[in-house]
Amino acid sequence: MQYNDFKGINLSRLGFGAMRLPLREDKSIDQAAVEEMVAYAIDHGVNYFDTAYPYHGGHSEISIGRTLSKYPRDTWYLASKYPGHQIAESYDPAAVFEDQLKKCGVEYFDFYLLHNVYENSIGTYTDPKWGSSIIKDINTHA
Repeated sequence: MQYNDFKGINLSRLGFGAMRLPLREDKSIDQAAVEEMVAYAIDHGVNYFDTAYPYHGGHSEISIGRTLSKYPRDTWYLASKYPGHQIAESYDPAAVFEDQLKKCGVEYFDFYLLHNVYENSIGTYTDPKWGSSIIKDINTHA
């Protein structure tokens, strides 16, 4: 595996994204398959894992968190994302952040990104009512 230095963190060039995890016939996440895939990734040097609030109806964070908990916390980096594009449903950024930590089973995220920023959602992130409070609330909690 090749790695890049990012502010003193040695990140694998290849990451594991959890937007499209394998499903069982009933459309639930196939946890055994996820665990097998993550084991393969880790065995081959992948140390960056990416999930997000809306993936798999909120179950991706749970699946990835459960799977990564089997490995020492200092051997992997986890990214999740704030779903600002869904702000109408999420009026409390700090509560969303805490919920995500809980679902992932971690005390912190190595990377926390603003999700799905594009022309139709940029207003959410730049609106003084929400955008600045999202950053402030998350920084206060970090």
